[in-house]
Amino acid sequence: MTETLTIWSFDWVPPGPRGFVRDLRLRWAAEEAGLDYAVGTVAFEDRQASHFERQPFGQVPFLTDGDITIFESGACLLHLARKSDVLMPRSARGEAETLQWVIAALNSIEMVSVPWWFLQLSGDRENGMAGWLDSRLTHIEGILADRAWLVDDRFSAADLMMADVLRVPDVRGRGDRPATEAYLQRVLARPAFTKARADQLAHFAAADTRRAAG
Repeated sequence: MTETLTIWSFDWVPPGPRGFVRDLRLRWAAEEAGLDYAVGTVAFEDRQASHFERQPFGQVPFLTDGDITIFESGACLLHLARKSDVLMPRSARGEAETLQWVIAALNSIEMVSVPWWFLQLSGDRENGMAGWLDSRLTHIEGILADRAWLVDDRFSAADLMMADVLRVPDVRGRGDRPATEAYLQRVLARPAFTKARADQLAHFAAADTRRAAG
């Protein structure tokens, strides 16, 4: 009997982060690959010891796959990518390039964009991270001007992760980057993304209904 994948998210979050909570990355990957999965929940407002046992920082997502429990969205995505060549080519070069671009999205882009975003919430949009972010976005713009996809001339987990990092509205709207915008439109038009995002929004909307009912 095949074990069911379970993608763990919060039971509820405030409206602001909906559509961006990072379990979306795993829902999207599973939809692309045609993998059966369930969605489990942990409490957003009262995080229990059992949550920290599976995700030591009290975050989501984490993933259970049979007797494997794994956390961090990048690690979970790469775990899923091993299950389907839709997400990762099976050549040694293709696997290596998928790995490098997933890590680049997290370490070279998101590592800068997230602190920049938090700092600009204070009203200082041109904060100390802005030049660094602009440099990173300029570099990825040059790369995307020369290719439609990051690996093997077709969609992979590398594009999923890169697009999810770049689609944050404040990041997406910063500067004139036509190649990046065309890339995002191409990746985010995929039916698997549309379904994963709609499912996440419905998940949190249902939580609103339950909370309203008391």
